[in-house]
Amino acid sequence: MASKRRFFPEITSFSHNSPSSNILLTFNGLTTPAAVESNKSYILKKCIALLHSCASSISKLKQVHAFSIRHGVPLYSVDMGKYLIFSLVSLSGPMQYARKVFDQISYPNIFTWDTMIRGYAYSEDLGSALDIYWKMRGSSVQPDAHTYPFLLKAIAKSMDLREGEKVHCAALKNGFESLMFVQNALVHLYGACGRVESALQVFEKMPHKDLVAWNSVINGFAVNSMPNETLILYRKMCFDLVKPDGFTLVSLFTACSELGALALGRRAHVYMMKVGLDKNLHVANALIVFYAKCGNIMEARKVFNELEQRSIVSWTSLIVGLAVNGFGDEALTLFKEMEMLRLVPTEITFVGVLYACSHCGMVDEGFSFFDKMMKVYRIVPKIEHYGCMVDLLGRAGLVQQAYDYICKMPIQPNAVIWRILLGSCSINGNLAIAEIAKDELKKLDPKHCGDYVLLSNLYASERRWSDVHTLRKAMLKEGVKKVPGQSLVELGNRVHEFVMGDTSHAQTDAIYGVLLEMTRLLRLEGYAPHTSNVLADIEEEEKEIALSYHSEKIAIAFMLINTPPGTPIRVVKNLRVCGDCHVAIKLFSKIFRRNIIVRDCSRFHHFRDGVCSCNDYW
Repeated sequence: MASKRRFFPEITSFSHNSPSSNILLTFNGLTTPAAVESNKSYILKKCIALLHSCASSISKLKQVHAFSIRHGVPLYSVDMGKYLIFSLVSLSGPMQYARKVFDQISYPNIFTWDTMIRGYAYSEDLGSALDIYWKMRGSSVQPDAHTYPFLLKAIAKSMDLREGEKVHCAALKNGFESLMFVQNALVHLYGACGRVESALQVFEKMPHKDLVAWNSVINGFAVNSMPNETLILYRKMCFDLVKPDGFTLVSLFTACSELGALALGRRAHVYMMKVGLDKNLHVANALIVFYAKCGNIMEARKVFNELEQRSIVSWTSLIVGLAVNGFGDEALTLFKEMEMLRLVPTEITFVGVLYACSHCGMVDEGFSFFDKMMKVYRIVPKIEHYGCMVDLLGRAGLVQQAYDYICKMPIQPNAVIWRILLGSCSINGNLAIAEIAKDELKKLDPKHCGDYVLLSNLYASERRWSDVHTLRKAMLKEGVKKVPGQSLVELGNRVHEFVMGDTSHAQTDAIYGVLLEMTRLLRLEGYAPHTSNVLADIEEEEKEIALSYHSEKIAIAFMLINTPPGTPIRVVKNLRVCGDCHVAIKLFSKIFRRNIIVRDCSRFHHFRDGVCSCNDYW
């Protein structure tokens, strides 16, 4: 009895009133070698019963496993291995353990193969799911209806499109493509891998589309930055009388965030409250991000404050939201409050903290937080953290130090790092380092139009027009097209889009009439156009006209026409706001007594009474 306790110390500690106690008492009478030998089948059944009734943790499962081995259940037992692996996977146990058990089984059945694939699909070792699948096929074991959903899930998580297409072909060949679970997994796979057209194609062929299918295709478009298509699909889903759930709302808030569609997102918020999804933390976190990305940081704070429970994602969402909206001090205060509650920040939390320091010019604080991240929280810096540090130095005008920092980085800088440096050179007029950055970008990402534009603007600011023309010829030769500036505003149930010099809108005449009046009022306030922002070899008068027709000014004129006095104006722009527009919008907020919120490609600008939240530091 003493030796038995060494292998299975907790067995006798179970309550004698538990259903498993009778099994264990029966075992107590089967411990002689002869009894064990003659009752192998009985012992196997009882071990399996113990797995079902007693293995509520990995340690107890190991005890049952040890007991089975000691009492003669062979390691190659198909039935014991099957239930042992199933219990391990159900407990999210270590897959190395499951694999050792699996490798001992002589001829695993399809249930065991599927269980191993499922276990790997939910683990970090995603590649082993494919490895198991191909071994299964090599063993001439035919897949069943449960094989492909979990296998496709693993491939989607690893974003291995090529393997996904191979498995799709295999599912088609084996006659499983028509199964709803397989179709849903295929939609998710193609969406996760950025092939939204393929996801939509599979979705549209489905004879019956359940909520999972709708969520998969909607999320595919949302995560691939196609908000208009996301909203169209959501509308179709509602017409089909499919009731949205928390996953649907997360995708919807993501799309609304990208478009700056505050009114639509607010309606989704009302629905969320009506159906009781406000208790869903995942949805609530998406709502915080939505309000922050729409520039309504007060609403984001309100949602956060009303949460009964807050995860680290909740704290991180608000910290990042405050940072991008220009409230760096508040972001850092919130971070310190989080630390006081002994919550452990993640690497994403520190991206928000470093971003706040960068956009508020807090260089020393930024380096202090970077050190704290490594030394106190043992977080190994990733490329995003180094990018924040380069941006921190560059925005502070310390371009040479930023370049030196890149040269000393312990990891290889990517195109984003060099692009941040190039942007800093453009703002601070450092042509020498800009050309170094451009040479590096030619090696890493030669087709990015923004790099050519930044360097071209630098040449133009130095009046090196021949270099500007040479660079533009190179763009034409390489087939690189400049992305036009565009501004989005929401009015009613529509998002209106404007580009520079836009004449396509139905209200064009009225818009340009208001633009002329806006320009006249600006001059009365002492405004002089910043023609240095027009980096082209043209006359000063032409430069002034060009500045008047920037997309954000057209968007503001449109909203002045179509909204009551005092209504806040929200503009989403795809490029950085130029210096002239920044000055002009500050004055517009004062002249028309409007709060104007502009979200450009890197941050928010909250204009009020002639002042911007960025304090002219962006």
